[in-house]
Amino acid sequence: MRRTTLVCALSAFGLSLLFGANAVAKDDDKGKGKGQDSIRVHLKGFEEVPVVVTDAAGDVDLDIDDTAPSIAYQLTYSGLEGNVTQSHIHVGQKSVNGGIVLWLCQTATNPAPPQAAATPQCPGPHGGTVSGTLTPSMLVPQTTQGIPAGAFADVLRAIRAGKAYANVHTNTSPGGEIRGQLPH
Repeated sequence: MRRTTLVCALSAFGLSLLFGANAVAKDDDKGKGKGQDSIRVHLKGFEEVPVVVTDAAGDVDLDIDDTAPSIAYQLTYSGLEGNVTQSHIHVGQKSVNGGIVLWLCQTATNPAPPQAAATPQCPGPHGGTVSGTLTPSMLVPQTTQGIPAGAFADVLRAIRAGKAYANVHTNTSPGGEIRGQLPH
């Protein structure tokens, strides 16, 4: 009986060390501290509202830093059926369209608003990669959604809650050709 208790106790201790080491390794692998997240989402036409049947695809990578605060991003897309016109982050839950809060890229025919004028140009016309850094001063207010100017923390909260999405708009799909819900 005593031997069984000792074996069980040692097994439990060994498992706690094993799982504890994995948790630390995951944190070390991320290289992120508190208030920092890395998010990657795949963009596709079936995520758009309404659905767009297209072979186009893309990815957006976000590195969120609450201390700066900022979001470093890289957007890649390919196979667009139309010519790219713009790309954004919107606040809106899955299968619902929401307001634009941050611009990822712009074109001469669809320029970003003044506060987001530093937004890079979209490569294209049917594919490319663009990157940049989003800051609170670049936020486009959506007051009907409770997002006033400068409410960057609210947008970060929406992203982390899975209530924001990124998409790429084209001339053939002005509402967006590909989209991906930003996970929490």
